Amino acid sequence: MSTIVEPQTATTVAKVIEISAESPESFEDAIRRGIEKAAGTVHDIRSAWVKEQQVKVADGHVVGFRVDLKITFVLD
Repeated sequence: MSTIVEPQTATTVAKVIEISAESPESFEDAIRRGIEKAAGTVHDIRSAWVKEQQVKVADGHVVGFRVDLKITFVLD
């Protein structure tokens, strides 16, 4: 008598969160700061994409860069 063994498939469940991050330097720095901060409490971050970019202006000069990010991570 033979036993049929079904192949095991791994199921991955991911979650997407939205965060905002700011930097006085650049959009790239704001992205980096946001991901590094999120990685302190969210594990297994797989990707991020920029939803929106904004600049802060004071006296006619750009004084800050803000990004709204969507971050995808895998649940344990």
